[in-house]
Amino acid sequence: MANTTTRRVNPALTAKPNPVVAFVGAFFGNFIVRRFLLFLLTVWVAATVIFVLPRLTGQDPVKEKLLLEAQRGGSVQAGMNEMAQEYSARLGLDLPLHQQYVNYLYDLSRLDFGYSIAYFPRTVNDIIVDSIIWSFGLMTVTLALAFLIGTGAGALLGWSRSPGWLSYAFMPFLTLSAIPQYMLGLVMMFVFAIMLNLLPFFGAYSPGNLPEWSLSFILDMLRHAILPALSILLSAVGFWAIGMRGMMVNTQGEDFMVQADAKGLNGVRIFVRYAVRNALLPQVTGLAISFGTLLTGAVLVEVLFQYPGLGNTLFYAIRVSDFFQITGIVMTIIISLAFATMLIDMIYPLIDPRVKYTQN
Repeated sequence: MANTTTRRVNPALTAKPNPVVAFVGAFFGNFIVRRFLLFLLTVWVAATVIFVLPRLTGQDPVKEKLLLEAQRGGSVQAGMNEMAQEYSARLGLDLPLHQQYVNYLYDLSRLDFGYSIAYFPRTVNDIIVDSIIWSFGLMTVTLALAFLIGTGAGALLGWSRSPGWLSYAFMPFLTLSAIPQYMLGLVMMFVFAIMLNLLPFFGAYSPGNLPEWSLSFILDMLRHAILPALSILLSAVGFWAIGMRGMMVNTQGEDFMVQADAKGLNGVRIFVRYAVRNALLPQVTGLAISFGTLLTGAVLVEVLFQYPGLGNTLFYAIRVSDFFQITGIVMTIIISLAFATMLIDMIYPLIDPRVKYTQN
């Protein structure tokens, strides 16, 4: 009688997968979805911290503002407590803390930051829009120039085949990265605005000049932006150049560089397609992080030159304890920075083919 063996098959191996489970696994396994969820988590945690911290001080921003206005008028106004209660009710500060938090998250989801305490009845959104234009214009130009000049100069300085005189010509500019931006601003203000009287040293345009799309106003605006832009640019160029130079030095010792040189490829092709492209990835990461400065500007530089950007507005909001204005500006910075890093993570494969987000 022939021996027969019966093989038992695990039912879990033959059963059809649950379509709901498969969809959920594919959904959360997608890199873009996971990266977007991380973006939302980052914004929520930051929003919670920003909501809690100002309220730990125990200060009443409405009474602080009314007391400041009374001191400016030379006397204490009667009925201040009633006025403070009225304003607190209109701003929602008289509600329980948990209800304030729920309303705060709901308004944040609509990008509505409420009314400003210092500039009531103006909204924080209006103040941010008015200020962000100046910071964005100033920082976009300076960041783009600093990145292009610094990265290009750092690539040439780190390239072993570059002429020797280039190092002697550009190395002094690298030392400026160790000097704070506001210190450079003070030096240039003293030299160009006070001693030589060539450039204005405060404001974004001349007093009495109204913003308009005219050649005279644009030229006046550019003259006022030269000193703050140079103080940021000279300090940032060295930062980008030093980082790119170090990456270029490390890249030249890689095997693919030796192989490209052994093949007899053109020197320019090796420099651009092999050395610069592989050394550029950390620079792009730094550029994404620097996107936050497009909105904040350089706070101390804007305060020094009385430039009406978002950094100067944030400085004044902190001075007067304007919770809503501080929250709106800081959350604008955090959202823009988190979005920039998420975006740069998604375009990494376009920059460096070695980066893959697909699962094998």
